[in-house]
Amino acid sequence: MKRAPLYLKVAVPSPLYRDFDYLPPADTDAALFQPGVRLKLPFGRREVVGVLLETAVRSEVPAAKLKAARKLLDVAPVLPQEMLALARWAADYYRHPIGEVMQALMPVSLRQGKAAVLPAVPRWQLTQAGLAGDPAELKRAPKQRALHALLQRHPEGLAGPRLTEELPQAAAAVKALLKRGWLEDAVRHAQALEADIPLPVMEGAPLNAAQQAAANAVTAALGGYQAFLLDGVTGSGKTEVYLAAIAAAVAGGRQALALLPEINLTPQTLARFRARFGEVAAYHSGLNDGERLATWLAARDGRARVIVGTRSAAWLPLRSPGLIVVDEEHDASFKQQEGFRYSARDLAVVRAQRASIPVILGTATPSLESLHNAAQGRYTRLELPERAGSARHPSLRLLDIRSRPLVEGLSDLLLDAVKRHLGAGGQVLLFLNRRGYAPTLMCHDCGTPEACKRCDARMTLHGDRRLVCHHCGAERPIPRQCSHCGSESFGAFGQGTERVEQALTELFPDAGVARVDRDSTRRKGSMEQILDEVQRGERRLLVGTQMLAKGHDFPNVTLVGVLDADQGLFSADFRASERMAQLITQVAGRAGRAERPGEVLIQTHQPQHPLLQHLVREGYGSFAAAALDERRLAALPPYAAFALLRAEAPAQAAPTAFLEAARELFAGRRAPGVQLLGPAPAPMERRAGRYRAHLLLQASQRAPLQKLLAAALPELDQLKSARRVRWSVDVDPISLD
Repeated sequence: MKRAPLYLKVAVPSPLYRDFDYLPPADTDAALFQPGVRLKLPFGRREVVGVLLETAVRSEVPAAKLKAARKLLDVAPVLPQEMLALARWAADYYRHPIGEVMQALMPVSLRQGKAAVLPAVPRWQLTQAGLAGDPAELKRAPKQRALHALLQRHPEGLAGPRLTEELPQAAAAVKALLKRGWLEDAVRHAQALEADIPLPVMEGAPLNAAQQAAANAVTAALGGYQAFLLDGVTGSGKTEVYLAAIAAAVAGGRQALALLPEINLTPQTLARFRARFGEVAAYHSGLNDGERLATWLAARDGRARVIVGTRSAAWLPLRSPGLIVVDEEHDASFKQQEGFRYSARDLAVVRAQRASIPVILGTATPSLESLHNAAQGRYTRLELPERAGSARHPSLRLLDIRSRPLVEGLSDLLLDAVKRHLGAGGQVLLFLNRRGYAPTLMCHDCGTPEACKRCDARMTLHGDRRLVCHHCGAERPIPRQCSHCGSESFGAFGQGTERVEQALTELFPDAGVARVDRDSTRRKGSMEQILDEVQRGERRLLVGTQMLAKGHDFPNVTLVGVLDADQGLFSADFRASERMAQLITQVAGRAGRAERPGEVLIQTHQPQHPLLQHLVREGYGSFAAAALDERRLAALPPYAAFALLRAEAPAQAAPTAFLEAARELFAGRRAPGVQLLGPAPAPMERRAGRYRAHLLLQASQRAPLQKLLAAALPELDQLKSARRVRWSVDVDPISLD
């Protein structure tokens, strides 16, 4: 009897909205072709790695025109079936090519076709001589002494990646202790959690009544799906609720995944998780490819019981999922803004629902979407209205800085408060969401600012005499002459964190100033070093961007100053006021987290603005309720569904021409309830040398919008104008830029 032919339907990394049919490689057992295995494939002139979605006995393409896959890379599926199903759902919902979605599921080494096995790495542990060694012998070698102390606390040893995470730049100290005979390499396979080391669960801090009630609600839901919105004021102890719920999931033999919005929050949170659970896996972009593969495999195989990661960790396969936590659920960092534009927060909810497990969305400033879902009964709202322990809510006050003298953006009122709090032994945090030295370098004679040659944006002046565009990354030295009038007279206008840092160092030379922004924390381990110095009291004045506003616990900070509260008041983006209120509330929450009361001073040129007045007098909850009413009346999300079709090209007319053709295509589908707005130039029309425009699709219900996108998007690539642009679709956009 003749065997039916076998066809392989493969997800190939390409921008096309389809899978591709291939013939199997010659002389390969047909039983090995299971969904989730990887294949090396010819694709055009390239060789790529694809993922098998399914097999079939027929193909719409004649067999004579099909190419054969070159090699089967796996003898068993690398991707579990539930992850393949999740990828299909995400490709359909976010309207993104399935081949590119599959790339998000795998670390780089697996995308490249490398073996799905753990790389061998050293595991460092003290020898008997090292265990008996006297630390006094290392008094002139502080890094060696720190390494010796660390390994004394971990007699079972530490894998290389974990040791580097704990002690950045420890390579020289490792070599020195090896030479001394105090250290040995007990080679094992790198894995995020050693299978032969039990996962200890330490006793947590005692919970207050509200924390205990929240933890009890989550643990009672283990084993079934339920979404919880943990709405707790800053300092209310949300992390302790997470830890209690995770401990219950782990005790039941399940895995727990905690998502954080920023890589710079990871070390501090990892320290708290490890103090409770011992070995905890990490997954974020700061790890190298081998480290990410180790965590990915340990999560998939069930060895990693507790995993902490950033946005990409939402795609980690879990063998026995028990609980997902999304900390700072409101944060925009959970939305991927390029390529595959998924929301890790929303993906976490979908994963929890599919796996029948609880998910916790925690924050002090819930997104309006989450508040709406709670009001509709989709989420269960748990509230922590008071700060943990004896800490009290900080007092908030607006500082009217109109007509007042300013020293690099610092009013005399704020400087007096800084002096008072430093004099009382407190620490001070000043918030300014602009890094660099100054946002504008301007010609004194003609008033022309130095602009980016590739964007509709001004260049930012940095203290090392560079001009940097924070939109496209372009850099150039300060010019000798104004390009407009030829004058050699320039002035720096406005304040960035570098300039404020310089002013504070001059005004308070004995306080110790720490600057926290993307520039000052670029080097590996620099963020941890700054935070350690702050905790030890060596730095008593902190100035920084939104990196300082969330997740950090500074118990000695008694004053928070917001240098410029006016940036979000007049934006064209309908979400700007929500983001501004969240940011102010979050940064204000850094004050008074311990025994001493906190004070928050907010500088503004708009002291009577109703948004600021509402936020300061009534708090974020009342502000959010009013903002939801405004959104409902204006038919904006969460009371409407949006999709944004973006296009860009080197020629100014090309994006608009493509979007006009796209609009005709959409209109021809006659989708009831879907409005087409635009096309229009993007708020920043030119970025990185390319002109940008967009078309907004708006609907009161999600279903007709999704139906229209499913029908029309595959045809967009067939438009003649599509050849002259790069285009993308963003479902549920968080920015209309």
